[in-house]
Order: sequence, then structure tokens, then C-alpha cells
Amino acid sequence: MLTSELLAQVRKIEIRTRRVVDEIIGGAYHSVFKGRGIEFEEVREYAVEDDVRDIDWNVTARMGTPFIKKYVEERELNVMLLVDVSASQQFGSKQKEKSRYAFETAALLAFSAIRNHDKVGLSMFSDRTELHLPPRSGRKHGLRLLRELMAFTPTGKQTNIDAVLKETIQALNKRSVIFLISDLIDNHNYETSLKIINRRHDVVVVRVLDPHELSWPVGANVLVEDAEKGTQVMFSGKSRKHLAGFASAATKIHQQAVSRCSRAKVDMIDIRCGDDLVKPLISFFQSRRKRH
Repeated sequence: MLTSELLAQVRKIEIRTRRVVDEIIGGAYHSVFKGRGIEFEEVREYAVEDDVRDIDWNVTARMGTPFIKKYVEERELNVMLLVDVSASQQFGSKQKEKSRYAFETAALLAFSAIRNHDKVGLSMFSDRTELHLPPRSGRKHGLRLLRELMAFTPTGKQTNIDAVLKETIQALNKRSVIFLISDLIDNHNYETSLKIINRRHDVVVVRVLDPHELSWPVGANVLVEDAEKGTQVMFSGKSRKHLAGFASAATKIHQQAVSRCSRAKVDMIDIRCGDDLVKPLISFFQSRRKRH
């Protein structure tokens, strides 16, 4: 049962999301993703005004008279949201944790899809698939996705992007737009699966990072715990050596994620906790619209 406080949060996010979608993202989303696929409609006899390149030679040979294949633009699109709910998503040095930024981003994308009369689905994952909702359309379905994002409590702590990508490959028969929303902090190598799924579908990675994951602030000694593994280490925020070592290791980890996406030819959007999450989404849609 959802509490009144949680319902109020869901309503607040829906109102904010709807305003942003209506004013900005809706049109850009439409131009970037709509009309990219076609579906077979019928085979019919060739007419004088038809393009000879559409002739179906196999049917023509059987029937003894020219026939063409007729295609139409896909009427709706499948959008799948893969949202990381592992323990590392609970970190946050700003007002909100990474998980909250991830959920609000997912909400924006979900309602953008629904506004364009597309189907949207959700898979929440850690080192396993925690929850899977198949793609459906309509505001009621969108609100259910939002409630699940806000209220769900995962059982797993670690991250396995490779596993959820493989499951998604098996689950989706129709070409889809897939948004992978995660901090990409994962000990598994998911590059091969990312390449395979991007050949069949249109994959976009949304990476959510906290600024302290990139550069630790100068300060007192602190006990740092790995949220996914539970290991602890004493870290000196006053030691230049420790700070430099942290920055170097963080750069290596996060650059590895960028390289994997680049080699897989997958677009990446970076969202930083503490910043406006709408701006990088708008920038992505605008740049992609120019490319297409």
C-alpha cells in the first residue's frame, strides 16, 4: 500500500514531468525516434504509379503478373527503461541520491513515450532482474511505472548490467528504443552484450553520477564503505596522495564506461547529481535530431 506521502511525491513528479514533456522534450523525442521503422502491410498487384523497386519477384513469378510489397510506417514504438537499483545508487552527497535522479529521468522518458502514444516498459535490476513490466501504453500504465520506481525495495545489492542486457535481448521481439539508466559501476564486462543489443535495437545509456564519485573533497578522515560489497576502508581527505589516488582510480573507472559505450556505438548522456537533469536530456535530443 502506498503512503499518502509517497502518493504526493508521485503526483509532484508527474506534474513536473508532464510540463517538461509538453513544453520541450515531446517534440524532440518525436523527431528523433518516430518513423525509423516500417512494418509489412500487404502484397497487392502492381499499378502504373507504383515504384518498380517495390516489386516482389517471388510472388510475381508464382502469379504470372507483377505484385508489390506494401509497407507502412510503424504506428507505435516500443520504449524499454532498464533502471539500476543496486546499492551504489543510494549514494548522494547532494540533496538527492543517485536513485532519485535515475527515477525522475525514467519518468521523463516514460511520459515522453506515452505522450507520443508509444508503449513503454520497465526493468529494474541489481545483480538480477528485480521487477519487469512489459511495454504498454497509456497514462495509467505510466503512473504505475512511476509508483514502482518510487516504492520498490530491491533485494540485491550488486550490479550486473550484462545479465539484464541478455535478458532484454531475449524478451524483446520488436525493435525498440532502450534506455539503460545506471551509474555503470559494475565489475562485470557488459560490452559484448551492449554491442549485440544495439545492433537489434536503439540503445541510449543514461549515466547518473555524484560529483564526489569523480573527485573526493578535501576534508577530515572518513570511514568509507562499499555499498555493494560491504567492505570498509579509512580514507584521509587531507592526504594529497589519497586524494590524487582516488581521482586517478575514479577517472579510470568512469572512462572505461565511456570507452565501452563508444566501441558499442551507443550514445551516452551524463547526468550529475546536484545539476538540472533536464538540460543534458534536451541537449541529447537536439544533437541527435541534427544527426538524423
